[in-house]
Amino acid sequence: MKKKFTALIVDDERLSRKDLVSLLSDFPNIKIVGEADDVSTAVKAVEQLNPDVIFLDIQMPGESGFDLLPKIKTSAKVIFVTAFDEFAIRAFEVNALDYLLKPINPERLAQTVNRLNQPEEPESIEFRQLNYDDRLFLLIDDGMKFLKIKSIIYIQSAGDYTEIFTSDGISGLTLKSMKEWDNRLPNQFFCRIHRSTIINLEYVDRLEEWFNYSYKVFLKGIKKPFVISRRYVAKLKRTLG
Repeated sequence: MKKKFTALIVDDERLSRKDLVSLLSDFPNIKIVGEADDVSTAVKAVEQLNPDVIFLDIQMPGESGFDLLPKIKTSAKVIFVTAFDEFAIRAFEVNALDYLLKPINPERLAQTVNRLNQPEEPESIEFRQLNYDDRLFLLIDDGMKFLKIKSIIYIQSAGDYTEIFTSDGISGLTLKSMKEWDNRLPNQFFCRIHRSTIINLEYVDRLEEWFNYSYKVFLKGIKKPFVISRRYVAKLKRTLG
């Protein structure tokens, strides 16, 4: 016997909510207990209804679906409903059970509902390998931005967090640690040259010997060179070939 789940639908478009309600009526194990058309209403609904599942639209006027998640304390499984294409969906650095593309395909919805009954095997975001052509949708300073991995020139440690500098003019503080970047960035393109610095090898202009067997590395478009600590010199030379 399938477990029953209570569900909350969060979408600013009334017709989209109506369509999803209609589609979910084919699944007797899903009971819709509420709807919300914006983030503030959704916060109250989650507190009052404590749903098992949240069907969450991403693009809404004002605050987005991503803005809701930090505002709620819940163990509910999140299913994003979005008009973004699949390439963009890979960029969302948020743990979710699934993503449904609008307009929702009934067969695809059935697959998602079936996943509710399966034991979760979450993939840790911290160790999910990135490709050079990937994009991330992440918080930089005080705003969510799409970041092209190949646009990163260098990353520097900032306490428990990191500062990122890109060729696209996107720079600022991110909540990701050096450890996470080190684990996830493709190592054929990125190299750690110091405990506090990771560089993109595609932007290396030249190396210059310095003192005590260390080197300076000059990056394209960056005036100030970086010092490579002795322990990382050999690794950088091997990577550069």
